[in-house]
Amino acid sequence: MKVYTARQAILNRKNNVAAYELFFRNNEKNTFPSGINGHEATSKLLGRTYFNKGIKPFTAGKRALINFSEESLIKRLPFLLPKNEILIEILESVTPSDEVFNVCAELAAAGYSLALDDFIYKPQWKRFLTIVRLVKFDIQQTPLDSITHLVNELKTKTNIKLLAEKIETHQEHEQAMRLGFHLFQGFYYHKPEMQHSEEIESTGLLLTLLFREVNKPYINHKKIINLLERDCNLIFKLLCFVNSGIFPIKGKISSVKQAINYMGESQLKELISLFFTAILSQDKPPELLKTSAARAKFCELVIIQLEPIQYDSAFMAGMFSLIDAVLNIPMHDIATRLSLDDYICEALLDDNNTSQSKLSIALRAIKYLERGSWYQAEREALKLSISIDDMNLYYQTAIQWAECLNDCELITLD
Repeated sequence: MKVYTARQAILNRKNNVAAYELFFRNNEKNTFPSGINGHEATSKLLGRTYFNKGIKPFTAGKRALINFSEESLIKRLPFLLPKNEILIEILESVTPSDEVFNVCAELAAAGYSLALDDFIYKPQWKRFLTIVRLVKFDIQQTPLDSITHLVNELKTKTNIKLLAEKIETHQEHEQAMRLGFHLFQGFYYHKPEMQHSEEIESTGLLLTLLFREVNKPYINHKKIINLLERDCNLIFKLLCFVNSGIFPIKGKISSVKQAINYMGESQLKELISLFFTAILSQDKPPELLKTSAARAKFCELVIIQLEPIQYDSAFMAGMFSLIDAVLNIPMHDIATRLSLDDYICEALLDDNNTSQSKLSIALRAIKYLERGSWYQAEREALKLSISIDDMNLYYQTAIQWAECLNDCELITLD
């Protein structure tokens, strides 16, 4: 599925790009869609950037300014993101309540940078000026002539940078420069640039079940893992999060269980809530998802007979065997970014079919079976000392398992 994002450059006083603001888009039209609230827009934006290819490909390594609604702040959505890659924009529609301030103060104490968007001074915002790093003025809404005194006062606060946005003319640019603004944004410099990427949709049923499980009084991790293992998209996003730099990863990852062990229950709840909000559902899994799931189950069934200790890795390799086609990202880049262990990487990166590891052979075998290349599949079976009849049985079992993923009654939760 093709998804869309827009970015707009933010310039410094030397006309160099200092950062980019990212905007949610739901089609090729470069406008914010109607009928969508701020929390949903931010959740989907993060799902398409940070939890897909990452933020850096969209910002050329610059910091990303991202809008956060009151709901997003109260649900602590920013804590899921790396503090060195984003700047949290507090939308002008946010109520400056004690609850919001406490979350923002906690974010600032944790090292996150915050900004007040479309700022209009009111006494209720005064305490926020002690913790924010950036104040943005919409000069079409608050003309520069009307905020000169406030700008001069804010310039005395050495911890705060000032940004003039929606600059549309050379005259406005020159006036903002004279007033001492540090950063500049608007159509005069750059219009928002549309970018698209690929994302595979997750099933609504799986997301609903996951959301239900993480909101129970006591989380059953076995059930969570069982559900996550049915969707390569969710596993990919989970591993992106675990490898974000937030956690001290020790060694490479070989299973969903290992990835979840790095997370606390609150982070797991927040992450699943984000996925539930952000990812659109479909009535049935896409074909790529079903093929990936069948490969995962097939590799697991084969390897559990030969190398039982590696069955988790086998499942992961099968599930990710098509992720490069889904996201249009080279498999090598995916394996590197997600810190997959060497056993999995060897199978996923076996482009020349030369690896003789049992997992590599199993993955090659199911690819041959999918194409109806029975002779080649039988050759791989012989390498594993498995009869072709058993291999066909594993294949049929895996296909049936994948077909049942969208059937609530057939998802095993015990």
